[in-house]
Amino acid sequence: MSVSKNKPKVLDRIDLAILEALQQNGRISNVELAQKVNLSASPCLDRVKRLEQDGYIMRYGAFLNANMLNYGMSAFIQVTLDRTTADVFENFKQAVVNIKEVAECHLVAGGYDYLLKIRFKDMQAYREILEKVVSLPAISQTHTYMITEHIKEDAGIPIF
Repeated sequence: MSVSKNKPKVLDRIDLAILEALQQNGRISNVELAQKVNLSASPCLDRVKRLEQDGYIMRYGAFLNANMLNYGMSAFIQVTLDRTTADVFENFKQAVVNIKEVAECHLVAGGYDYLLKIRFKDMQAYREILEKVVSLPAISQTHTYMITEHIKEDAGIPIF
């Protein structure tokens, strides 16, 4: 998907309604979407294509049931590096993306350098993932926080 190099257009109420509807149900048909946002089908499709081109819509996907796929446990791991130089950051980034159980990785400001969200089946799998993480370049320290209950998970960008 190509992203427009131009300055993004200001979004109107209909654009925002389209984004909200697609975020709630990416499989909605164009006809249903058009009805939902009070447009005819052709102009609605044109707007969706423009929102995709301009980079507002990055991708489409499905939310999967982690428990049914043997990834029912989650944890956050704080990672502190032994040095914070550009090459150490780059080496860490290149290595961490290759650990499939790392669902998210964020460079953060504060008392540590990275926050990882991992998904796994059980404690044995967690220990194996932790071994992979601590063997990454320039790791000096990690702290793990097991998730015991998901209270609120990412439901998308708040549009309205």
